[in-house]
Amino acid sequence: MLGLRPPPADAYEEPKRPMTDETVDCFNCGRANPEWAQVCRSCGVPLRHGDARVVPTGRFPTDQASLISIAAVIGTIFLAVLAGLFISGLSPTEPSVGEPASPTPIPSESAEATVEPTVAPSPTATPVPTPTATPALPGTMAFGSQLNDDREVVEPVDTFTPGVAFAYSVTVPDGFGADRIENEIAKQGAGDAEEVIVLERQGVRVNPDATVFGYVIGTAGDFLGQWGPGTFEWRVYVDDTLVARGTFNFTEG
Repeated sequence: MLGLRPPPADAYEEPKRPMTDETVDCFNCGRANPEWAQVCRSCGVPLRHGDARVVPTGRFPTDQASLISIAAVIGTIFLAVLAGLFISGLSPTEPSVGEPASPTPIPSESAEATVEPTVAPSPTATPVPTPTATPALPGTMAFGSQLNDDREVVEPVDTFTPGVAFAYSVTVPDGFGADRIENEIAKQGAGDAEEVIVLERQGVRVNPDATVFGYVIGTAGDFLGQWGPGTFEWRVYVDDTLVARGTFNFTEG
């Protein structure tokens, strides 16, 4: 048996390419790479050994490989954006919570002011003049149709008709104190009309020590008819001082 020696181990190995100083320029970025490099050490694009270098002529690459690479990058970015939108749609964003707006104050109903009722002043009563009390006179008068022996009226009356006799008497208990008295007659006005003096003062002589004086004048018609019907007041004065007064009525019927 013939002894055969096995072939050397390196007889089956592919001879290695010798390391040389030759370089291959990347057709994509133009960078020089070792001749044995399979991809560009700068941009990672597979090198084309034995192919002529393709240098882009414009601002953007136009070769097929470059366009494919760019499209792949753009597609990846687009897919990433779609994925992000999809994920954000699954988890709803919580509504941003800002500072709570100050609630608009609701105007509270104004409390009704308690108004004390104003007490209306009571209407001031128009003062009614209180009739001044007539001071008591020292003498008195009486009217009638007859006199007694003392010249005093008998059965005094206050109303006379034309056919009746008219007499008067004045009595001053302390005496007249003068020898003369004055008589005055005033006709009272109707309503607010003022009185009218129908007989101005006329003097009559008397006894200063006497306390009564009386006189029958005549019929009422002859004496009073000249002034017409109405209410009359007779006044007696002594030295311009009123000492007695009395009223009577005269009617024509």
